[in-house]
Amino acid sequence: MDSSTNVNYVVEGQGPALVMLHGFFMSTALFDNQAALFSKTHTVIRIDSRGHGDTPHGATPYSFWDQADDVIAVMDAEGVDAATIVGHSQGGFIGLRMALAHPDRVSGLILIASEAGPSPELEQQSYRELFATWDSQGPTPELTGPLAEQIIGDPQVAASWSAVWQQRHGIPVAPAGDCLLNRDDITSRLGEITCPALLVRGSGDQAISAERAQSLIDQLPALTAAVTVPGAAHTPHVTHPHVVNTAISAFLDSCSNG
Repeated sequence: MDSSTNVNYVVEGQGPALVMLHGFFMSTALFDNQAALFSKTHTVIRIDSRGHGDTPHGATPYSFWDQADDVIAVMDAEGVDAATIVGHSQGGFIGLRMALAHPDRVSGLILIASEAGPSPELEQQSYRELFATWDSQGPTPELTGPLAEQIIGDPQVAASWSAVWQQRHGIPVAPAGDCLLNRDDITSRLGEITCPALLVRGSGDQAISAERAQSLIDQLPALTAAVTVPGAAHTPHVTHPHVVNTAISAFLDSCSNG
């Protein structure tokens, strides 16, 4: 871990460890609906990734491999030998790299709206423009409103996240954006990940298409299920928590009984 990076995290409950890693622009609050349920039976650790929530970027550029090490450091601090990783979007990017770099520390992977490939060229161009506007003009309602609706889908929930983002004036997104857009392609290494895995995505996800997520279905050796949530966008666990929590519960039960 970069010595200048003080990672913020929240620990709730007791039992087998569940580490929850949010997506880009988000924070630990993204998993409120999951923490409320699973902290009754598990130790739930929710982590703010670098440049998100209350975790700073740090002094130097960083990658998702570095952020995988951040999570391991948190687990070490909490005395957790192994955990099931619940990763949304970029949280899944981190979880996959944890499973590759520290396979003995990852007992299962729950990947929500995630993928193994790099950022497509067209996406890179549009996101770099978005990040530049955010950092130069601030997170204005005109910027955050449409972005939140695209990511979340539900207008009411999107409005609440848009309001949160508007409070982040002066906190640049470019360093985290560079990490996101410069990520390496780990598709060819998916066969090395032998822990059980669950995939969840929304049928209306505009951020990561079904085609982009297909390599996870095709190549993860111990995939137990791939769940598509009808009507959900990029955050099915936020807008359709009952469906997603049911899938997570079934996965955890299968792992404990297996």
